[in-house]
Amino acid sequence: MNRSELAQLIDHTLLKPESTRADVLALAAEAESLGTYSICVSPSMLPVDVPPTVKVATVIGFPSGAVKTAVKVAEARQAVADGADEVDMVQNIGWAKEHRFDEIADEIAAVKGACGSVLLKVILETAALTDEEIVECCKAAEKAGADFVKTSTGFHPAGGASVHAVSLMKETVGDRLGVKASGGIRDAETALAMVSAGATRLGLSSSKAVLDGLA
Repeated sequence: MNRSELAQLIDHTLLKPESTRADVLALAAEAESLGTYSICVSPSMLPVDVPPTVKVATVIGFPSGAVKTAVKVAEARQAVADGADEVDMVQNIGWAKEHRFDEIADEIAAVKGACGSVLLKVILETAALTDEEIVECCKAAEKAGADFVKTSTGFHPAGGASVHAVSLMKETVGDRLGVKASGGIRDAETALAMVSAGATRLGLSSSKAVLDGLA
């Protein structure tokens, strides 16, 4: 995979709470220069002007996933109104640990309904889950009509993406859903390992460093 091909898998991400609008505009400019697929920013930063080649993603229920379903639905509806091309929602991780997978599916379906044609990714927080829980959450996301499953917020103390989790997610959803690896991917070797394991999108805050590793 060459530099430009890898760049087109990247959601160039800035979700630090202290980020400013100037930081987001700089992110968008860097995304254009790097050739990344999109930027991913906090919902309060929307709407944001981006070059025509760059899509805009945002997050909801972030980072805990523990807000009420109605709040996630409202956040998704607002994100779409504010011009988001893609929405990354955090599932209720406590429900996953309690094996309340039907409720997870119901919540995802409600959020997808608010998203309409806007692409929905479901953040599982895989480092906090068992293999069985990862598989069942992937099944719930697919049942609910999500477009992607995603490893991590990048904010959980248990850690971020792993090759094992990405492989398990890909094995579960096949080519029916996308798989996004995010959290702790800081060099080209790790990024390529995630792609080899089945990732079809990468969430990176160190996009330039990763891409420079392919130069």
